[in-house]
Amino acid sequence: MLTGMTRARSIGAMADDVVYVERHGAVAEVVMNRPERKNAVTGPLAKGLGDAFRALAKEEAVSTIVLRGAGGAFSSGLDLKEFNAEPKPEWLGDFHTYWRGTHAAIYDCPKLIVGALERYAINGGGALALSCDLLVAGRESYLQVGEIQQGIGAPMNLAWLRLRHSEAVAARLALTGDRFTGDQLVAMGVAHTAVDDGDVVAEARALAERLAAYPPTGAPAIKKTLRALWPGVDGETWFAQAAAASPRGSGGLRAAR
Repeated sequence: MLTGMTRARSIGAMADDVVYVERHGAVAEVVMNRPERKNAVTGPLAKGLGDAFRALAKEEAVSTIVLRGAGGAFSSGLDLKEFNAEPKPEWLGDFHTYWRGTHAAIYDCPKLIVGALERYAINGGGALALSCDLLVAGRESYLQVGEIQQGIGAPMNLAWLRLRHSEAVAARLALTGDRFTGDQLVAMGVAHTAVDDGDVVAEARALAERLAAYPPTGAPAIKKTLRALWPGVDGETWFAQAAAASPRGSGGLRAAR
């Protein structure tokens, strides 16, 4: 089990330091820690996220989770430099299992999850931002579901968009491939609030702390009821179906910036 202010090393040397968890009372922060690659997603990072959320889901002392990126950016997407490396990384063959597992763990997590969207959340990074129950975005920061520009599907993004939003909102994000800034995301109902870019993490923490002060039984009950509107579908099934529906169910490949 992860312990306070220690880093998640539950997937061995591959994931050393790429995801870590901090605790502040009843609030835990899950931090994507590849700032040199703008927190672009690799197999170890995907598996580290899944492991962190599964562990925190079982911790009674934690009621709210903040998901953020290190170094002032959320996530630039999947790291094509690593995906296309030679020799091929050991995790490559298992990546889709790790990636679906990450989203399933977030879907099944009974804790409230607050996202801190700094700078950008692109493609696969956008799916992680959309996975949060409440999203705090910088006014100049943006979310982009840009897979259509590459001629590929966006299964994880669309799975979250159709779970949380109307078909019209999902289509606007996924069929244009445009960048949507914080105020636009609030107007669409995708983000909870937009603040000055330098205040995103502080605002996300403040929101998480406020929510953590509520009785701890409320959020799990509400989230369970929301999920019950899709009867018989757990996280693994939901995201496996989304991936299967996409002819190239990549989860959104994009070169990291």
